[in-house]
This record gives sequence, structure tokens and C-alpha cells, in this order.
Amino acid sequence: MFMLPPWNDPVPLRCLFVRNMVLDARIGVFAHEQGVTQRIRVNVAFGVPDDLTQEVGADELARTVSYERVVLLVRELVAQGHVGLVETLAERIAAAVLAERRIRVTRVRVEKLDIFDDAESVGVEIERRNPAA
Repeated sequence: MFMLPPWNDPVPLRCLFVRNMVLDARIGVFAHEQGVTQRIRVNVAFGVPDDLTQEVGADELARTVSYERVVLLVRELVAQGHVGLVETLAERIAAAVLAERRIRVTRVRVEKLDIFDDAESVGVEIERRNPAA
């Protein structure tokens, strides 16, 4: 299960997430992984400062970051071409998410599905912080 981060940030954060995107990706370092696609699952969680001075329930898009923007970033990065490692793809996704200056921290999980008959998935989960935040 993808766990939301226990971010220890002095600024209160609103945690947003995109959960369980399943995509076909050209990924892998082995010969049998070249020129074919594999199913991957991507999860992205990201923390945006939560302005507690605003009225409770204020229904304003400016208080958040669009989920669609993150979904489109992930799709675009996966479509760019072959990547050797899930770690590399996770780092690229994290860097793209953190390009939005309001995002202070992100956690990205990339899993390869259908690799082992006795395992649901294999992969990596990373957490990165925005140095500009």
C-alpha cells in the first residue's frame, strides 16, 4: 500500500496524491526488456503549504495544485522513451513535480508489474524536497 508521507515540516502541508496510475512503459536494462513495453504503476504524493489563515472550506483552486498537471507530467515522462531503471523514472517524476515551486515535498513510487509470478510488483519509492521552498 502506498503510504502518505509523515512529513516533518514546520509549515502545515496539504497532502495531495495521484494513486495507482497504470501505464505501459518502455523500461528495463535487460535484453528481453528492450523494444517492448511493460506495465508499471505510479503513485505520487505531494505537499503544498496549507494556508490556515483562510476561511475554513474556502473553495479556491489557488489553494492547491492541479492533480491533472501531475497526471499529465507522469504520462509525458513515460512516453518520452526507454528508461533503464525505475529509479531513474522516479527521479524524473520527482524533479518535474518539484518544478512547481509551491510544492515543498514529493514522494514517488514506481513499480514494475508482472515481473515475478509470486510478487505483485517490484520497484522503488523516493522522497524529494524542493530546495527552493
